[in-house]
Amino acid sequence: MTTKLFYEDPYITNFTAYRWEQFTDEANRYYIVLDQTAFYPTGGGQPYDTGTLNGVQVLEVEEVEGEIRHYVDGPLPNQDAVQGQLNWKRRLDHMQQHAGQHILSAAFEDQLGYSTVSFHLGQEVCTIDLAVDNVSGEDIHRAEAFANDVILQNLPIETKWVNEEELTKYTLRKQLAVSQDIRLVIIPGVDYSGCGGTHPSSTGQVNAISVLKVEKQKKQTRVYFVCGHRVTDELRSKQSVVLGLTNVLNVPESKLVEAAERVILQSKEYEKAIEDLNEKLLSFKAKDLLHEASSIQDLKVVQMISNEFKMKDLQKLARMVLKEDPEAVVFFVSESDHKLQIVCGRGEADLDMNLALKGVLPLINGKGGGKKDFAQGGGEPIRSAEEVLMELVKTVR
Repeated sequence: MTTKLFYEDPYITNFTAYRWEQFTDEANRYYIVLDQTAFYPTGGGQPYDTGTLNGVQVLEVEEVEGEIRHYVDGPLPNQDAVQGQLNWKRRLDHMQQHAGQHILSAAFEDQLGYSTVSFHLGQEVCTIDLAVDNVSGEDIHRAEAFANDVILQNLPIETKWVNEEELTKYTLRKQLAVSQDIRLVIIPGVDYSGCGGTHPSSTGQVNAISVLKVEKQKKQTRVYFVCGHRVTDELRSKQSVVLGLTNVLNVPESKLVEAAERVILQSKEYEKAIEDLNEKLLSFKAKDLLHEASSIQDLKVVQMISNEFKMKDLQKLARMVLKEDPEAVVFFVSESDHKLQIVCGRGEADLDMNLALKGVLPLINGKGGGKKDFAQGGGEPIRSAEEVLMELVKTVR
């Protein structure tokens, strides 16, 4: 069993282990087992610590049946002792987020009666899921204000190992998942929870809590939040975006939403105008193609090879031609984006367009299909567009 120094003092950043062993797992990853460690392994919603062992990077830490495995970047040289060095910035961040979660969950429970059913400590943002299907903005502000007031009071955060009999002295916020080796994290008068994570010694060291957004998750509500240094990082990031938008839109911060809505409305108007112009251009093109159509077997065959039309416009153009002249037959082949695209259509003619398409798709390792009157597909440009079009026209002959 490894002595867990992170429980004795979560502020330990350097330590020495005098007994150690080196192994490889089934995936040939090196891992080190020490007689004592300050590295926290993944567990209880909190990620593992990183750092170095004798200068070798610790990539991951896991606990397997009481054995704490330090997965390292390579083998350690044989030495009498191992010097461990934690990445303190990462550890402090995890301590702030984890303690902040306790405080925020207690705030929702105390102020609103909403219990926390799960917690995730992410690299950038943390989340808790509340056992309620809807949380109002007013509720969020109320819980957030309560949580930050707890931080401002700088209350002690205590840890205590207890047995099941001693639990009767405490009003726990949630049911425990274990019945032995019970570790309580206590914020007097605020929160009493079973937890195996690391926490600062006082609420003031959490610095601040900021709720970013909420999302409905089936019958629960997910709350996204950050604590500690992440709050200032989030503020700095958002302020940079706001300043950029005020410069681009040339409006004060208070008018940003109004200006953004105006830009979006204009953009939609421009898109509609472009779409209308495109419809007109396609209409002119349809008339031109009909004017240039060939007569084959007493049928008006409209043919086109193009590199300017995508599939959506090819289909639209083909339907315009058929609407203009229901007796026409249409064969379009487009060369674009290193592929061939094909559209076949007919009005009243007794031809199977799906069969015509299926006849040429093997030539280009293609896929596609449709109905007797209209079909589309595409494939690789291993044959020229001219060859493919010629094969399509043969179906009329």
